[in-house]
Amino acid sequence: MDLFSDDTVFKGRPLKPLADRVRPKSLDDVVGQEHLLGEGKLLRVLIERGDVPSFIFWGPSGVGKTTIGWLIGRIMKLPYVSLSAVSIGIKEVKEVIQKARNQRIILFIDEFHRFNKLQQDTFLPHVENGTIILIGATTENPSFEIISPLLSRMRVLTLKPLVAADLVKILDRALREDEELKAAKVSIDPETVEEIAYLADGDARRALNLLEVCFKMVREGSSGSPVIDHDTVQEAYQKKTARYDKTGEMHYDLISALHKSMRGSDADASLYWLARMIEGGEDPLFVMRRLVRFASEDVGNADPYALTLAISATEAFKFIGPPEGYLALAQAVTYLSLCQKSNAVYKAYGAASRDARDLPGYPVPLHIRNAPTRLMDELGYGEGYLYPHDHPEALVKQTYFPDELLGKEYYHPTDRGEERRLKAFMEKVRNYHKR
Repeated sequence: MDLFSDDTVFKGRPLKPLADRVRPKSLDDVVGQEHLLGEGKLLRVLIERGDVPSFIFWGPSGVGKTTIGWLIGRIMKLPYVSLSAVSIGIKEVKEVIQKARNQRIILFIDEFHRFNKLQQDTFLPHVENGTIILIGATTENPSFEIISPLLSRMRVLTLKPLVAADLVKILDRALREDEELKAAKVSIDPETVEEIAYLADGDARRALNLLEVCFKMVREGSSGSPVIDHDTVQEAYQKKTARYDKTGEMHYDLISALHKSMRGSDADASLYWLARMIEGGEDPLFVMRRLVRFASEDVGNADPYALTLAISATEAFKFIGPPEGYLALAQAVTYLSLCQKSNAVYKAYGAASRDARDLPGYPVPLHIRNAPTRLMDELGYGEGYLYPHDHPEALVKQTYFPDELLGKEYYHPTDRGEERRLKAFMEKVRNYHKR
């Protein structure tokens, strides 16, 4: 197979899947991504000018990353090579670049984030000198998965998930234009097309694959035109997998739902949202980081053990791993949901940080400064400091604020949980200083 044929993506398979057979042949055929490919939009203008730089396509599966990459090569009339980081290594990449010699090529790498940091370094000189136009496609956040030197030399273009209406357009076009489906005179009503679009969850490839499976099911043994209906779709689909997008809006929606359910002390709802994320493939450590944050932000000193438990659950998961380690997450989630709540620490730090940002940088009072040198001692650093442990109850009449902030109060403990004891002691200390 000639790697540098502009039909590389479409050759080599006698029976191509439906998703390949109906792949768009022009920019106007691409459904969705109007923010990039609409008239006058960035990517369309660059393609039409033939001045496309190296860039990263970031977006969920089945939204057109591979197709748009191929169209760029076709329109710009440059040799186009499509590889996947899942099945090849840097050795194969170097061979392709070497074969190109001095000829400029478009190198499309799917699942680019699968290359580690050292492997990604290989691309730097070739992107830098323009030997290749590198198009990396990834479903993961480039900020975390792509090395900074590459990111500084490449544009990141975000592709949006397809909505159900987009998938209906794609399915309708396949039914109209695919030779095999037209020849069989497939019968399918609009409601069933919409059902397939819904089940595909924004993934065009999944929608077309499901339509093709349905067609294969009804094609055999059909005396007349094959009919695809609701029962056919349900039989072909079998099971709806957990819908989750680790990089998109749902990622933030579900973690927000978990946080707010724990804040509202609903352990059952909290477990449900936790399971939605885990079953959808979320990184458990992302959840753990939120639990640690929650322990300070929403529980605080009402139950100081909450922070210890959140950290312990994180270490337990790292030690055991999945799936048994998920129980550590569930234990932390249920405990955090049902323990006493207080956001007093959260509010106190917010108030203190605002003053630290907005007010002048008042000097530290001399009596609570250290005096590690003779000069500092002569200047009065530490002079007059009272050591609390030398006094009854470790309390002394001594100020710790700059004069301009004397009397300032940030922390207001609640009457819930352990904070009740802290509040009583704080009032004792404040009254002692006021006497």
